[in-house]
Amino acid sequence: MGRKPDIIRTIALIFAVGLVITGFTSLQAADDEPTASDSDAITVSAVRD
Repeated sequence: MGRKPDIIRTIALIFAVGLVITGFTSLQAADDEPTASDSDAITVSAVRD
């Protein structure tokens, strides 16, 4: 019975680390230059007008 809190803490720590990693990768993706899909969307909207 004494080991269950350790397991719960370990799972919570792994979850928190995963959230931090996901946050950093999403911030890095937002800092990148526009992708081809962004420029294609502009071209398509210009063609439709």
